[in-house]
Amino acid sequence: MQKIPSQADNDIAIVERELRILVSIAARYTLTDWCESQRYRRKFACRLIAISKFETTLFAPVSGKVGDRVITSCDEFGILDGSIMRILDRGFVVRIAATESGRRKLAARIEGYEKIKNYDLVDRRSHKRIIPINPSSTLFFGDGTQMDCFVIDISTSGVAVSANAQPEIGTPLAIGSLVGRVVRHFDDGFAIKFIREEDIDDLEQKLVAPAA
Repeated sequence: MQKIPSQADNDIAIVERELRILVSIAARYTLTDWCESQRYRRKFACRLIAISKFETTLFAPVSGKVGDRVITSCDEFGILDGSIMRILDRGFVVRIAATESGRRKLAARIEGYEKIKNYDLVDRRSHKRIIPINPSSTLFFGDGTQMDCFVIDISTSGVAVSANAQPEIGTPLAIGSLVGRVVRHFDDGFAIKFIREEDIDDLEQKLVAPAA
C-alpha cells in the first residue's frame, strides 16, 4: 500500500528544498527539556552555521533528542524557537516554529544578512580575542576524565568555553594541549586562564592537539 505523506513529511521535504545560507555566528541555546542539576546546565554557547526561514543548524557542545524543544538567540536573527529534527556529529538541525508572518520577517533578515556578510570580513588576528575556525576541542581533567567542549573565544592568556559541566573555580585542566585553571563562571560556560602567555600564531593548533 502506498504511504500517504503526513504533514510532518511534507514539512521536512520543504525544509530540505529550502535554500539555506552558510554562516558562522556566535549564539546561545537552551534545551528546555534538559534535566538541570549541579553538574548539568541548560544554557550553552554555540555557533549557528546555516539558516533558512524553516530551519537552522547549530554547532553545539551538548545535544538533545529528536523532538526536543530548542530556543536559540543571536543578535543577527533574534530568538528562534523550534525542535530538533536531526542529530549531527557535533550539533543538530532545528526546525523553526513560526507563523507565516514570522517566517517572512526571518527571511527578510536572512536576505539582509546575506547581502552584507561578505563585507564584514576582518583580520581575525587584529583582535585580542579571536573566534577559532574550528570551535570543537577537548577538556582533560586531573583525574584522567575527558569532555568535549565548545570554544567561544580564545586569547593568548585564556579561553572561554561551553561544556556539559561547569568545573569549580580553581580547577586545573587542559584544553587540547593548553594548560590552565578555571577562573570565572558565566551564564553559558566558564573561562580558563593559561599558566603562561601563549603565542597567537599556534593557538588554534594547540586547541585541537591532545594534551601531553
